[in-house]
Amino acid sequence: MFLSVFDIFKVGIGPSSSHTMGPMVAAGRFLDMLRGSPFHPAGLKASLHGSLAFTGVGHATDRATILGLAGFDPERYDADKAEAALAGIRASGRVTPPGLPELAFDPARDLSFDYGPALPGHANAMILSATDAQGDVLMQEVFYSIGGGFVLTEEELAARDPKADNARSPVPFPFQTAAEMLAMAAESGKTIAQMKRANERVFRSEAEIEAGLARLWQVMGACIDRGLAGSGILPGGLNVRRRARGIHEALEAERGMNLTAPHVINDWMSVYAMAVNEENAAGGQVVTAPTNGAAGVVPAVIRYWLDHVPGASAARVPDFLLTAAAIGGLCKHNASISGAECGCQAEVGSASAMAAAGLAAVLGGSPEQVENAAEIALEHHLGMTCDPVKGLVQVPCIERNGLGAIKAVSAASLSLRGDGKHLVSLDAAIETMRQTGHDMHEKYKETSLGGLAVNVPNC
Repeated sequence: MFLSVFDIFKVGIGPSSSHTMGPMVAAGRFLDMLRGSPFHPAGLKASLHGSLAFTGVGHATDRATILGLAGFDPERYDADKAEAALAGIRASGRVTPPGLPELAFDPARDLSFDYGPALPGHANAMILSATDAQGDVLMQEVFYSIGGGFVLTEEELAARDPKADNARSPVPFPFQTAAEMLAMAAESGKTIAQMKRANERVFRSEAEIEAGLARLWQVMGACIDRGLAGSGILPGGLNVRRRARGIHEALEAERGMNLTAPHVINDWMSVYAMAVNEENAAGGQVVTAPTNGAAGVVPAVIRYWLDHVPGASAARVPDFLLTAAAIGGLCKHNASISGAECGCQAEVGSASAMAAAGLAAVLGGSPEQVENAAEIALEHHLGMTCDPVKGLVQVPCIERNGLGAIKAVSAASLSLRGDGKHLVSLDAAIETMRQTGHDMHEKYKETSLGGLAVNVPNC
């Protein structure tokens, strides 16, 4: 099992990695299939199923699908060009993807939301079709957005072999569990970050790894800064106003005051996370960490460490990210990072575990203390549902990232007070998350059919 740091952390757009980035990626893959096919399509159609239908509008799944079929992709997304393209497509009922002829696609007619039973493969599903001039289907593909921006076709999902998933990857440290990770660290004398870097070097040069990690932190940091400067009402109809700027200005005004309470440091952690998730809710550029809905936790903890912890150095950010990615990979491989599969425990819970591990590592923690930090953070998110009001990644998602960051810092601090020995292992916490997600009612898994989504007025 090998998941690259650049699979766990990906540059994309808000508000959702599974509901926005995934459908856009799927649409791009479908266009690639069309370019390589012998067909001469005249039009396109798309249908959204399961969670993509129930919360699709709130998560901008419709916009992402339209833009993906027009040739936009998350990595190079340009908001101004996207808005102009959307207006043009809705007015003309046509898209012109690069390398393909102009195709009929009227979103009002050709993009549908299917609120019936979910497709069998996954809660997040979409069907994309190419049609001839008479409207008959020439080519069709089912895509599943499985969380964190990862997308599989129906055939790829069916062909997934658990034995193959569990096969050892051709890397020097092919750990698939936290227990294996700790055993390999003890035998090699390396840190988790060093083992992760050695694995990455099988597929990339050292220069590519460094440049990629620097790019990730640059995008994360820029997202925090934009969020701290932003103001106004978030889109979607809930009339949620941005708060990060006001909180940050108040915190800056209080700097150096002798009477400031120690607990105010929690507000700093929260405001960094809220800044990211307000940007995400507004459709801005973010880094999946490991998802968009949980994108604020890791950057908030890094920013807290750099700006508030004596001795912190930006030169150690790569170690933070590599360590966090190792933990995120374990969560995804052995359970899930998808809210539609396992609730928010899989998103903010995994993110908090990743951030706790990264912070413990850069604060000098041993591999055992790092694993303990991740376990503490994940354990205290177990059972958390995904119940966004109106399907928007705003309530409770924005504040939830702030609390996830606070829990991460607390977990890292607690772990460093011990020697790494503890009763509940990270593997046990991850397996519990998987089982809990399996048992969780579907209405609490990103469908907006239960919890806060039905107990808070949508207007």
